[in-house]
Amino acid sequence: MGGVVGKGDSPRKAWVPETKLEAKMVEAMQRRASEGSTMKSFNSIILKFPKIDESLRNCKAIFQQFDEDSNGAIDHEELKRCFLKLEISFSEEEINDLFEACDINEDMGMKFNEFIVLLCLVYLLKEDPAALQAKSRMGMPNLEATFETLVDAFVFLDKNKDGYVSKSEMVHAINETTAGERSSGRIAMKRFEEMDWDKNGMVNFKEFLFAFTRWVGIDDIEDEEEEGEEKV
Repeated sequence: MGGVVGKGDSPRKAWVPETKLEAKMVEAMQRRASEGSTMKSFNSIILKFPKIDESLRNCKAIFQQFDEDSNGAIDHEELKRCFLKLEISFSEEEINDLFEACDINEDMGMKFNEFIVLLCLVYLLKEDPAALQAKSRMGMPNLEATFETLVDAFVFLDKNKDGYVSKSEMVHAINETTAGERSSGRIAMKRFEEMDWDKNGMVNFKEFLFAFTRWVGIDDIEDEEEEGEEKV
């Protein structure tokens, strides 16, 4: 693939968010990006996979608690009750937006990996005291650190701090890690394609999270038995 790999990069300087929720996500990310990232390389993100994986799998109990009919998915009404229980103050519109954003298969139910993405977005978007209390009510002290690591990883990749990761930013991040390896461009492209769900050439935080659940193998724990062999 051609194209110049630049540090400042994206040819489209002002990427327009498609939804109000995405705009909030991007804004929150830009704010975080201004604080910088503790990550030093793409490898340092990969090294954290096992710990993140373990922490995210511990969310299964919460997921099951809110999946009241135990059908393996949280529907719209269950999600509303979930927010009520956690006393997170979201408006009806915000809940709808979050549900639509995270129900990536559009099957009107949130699977476990979609629920993890939702929790992480709630973490990113709600930094007021009430939300902090809700997080502690979930009873998962490790989860906050895990979400913070994911935010940090995204900020590391977002070199120009615009709230999105572009293809050339991904290539740049992986080139830093695998300097001189001929395959590094291919690896970067593959990773980027795995992240860019809507194929618009830019990756927002939500898309990054979905790719992440896939990378650590959470994207369909329930289907593992049927598939036999887990995708790497």
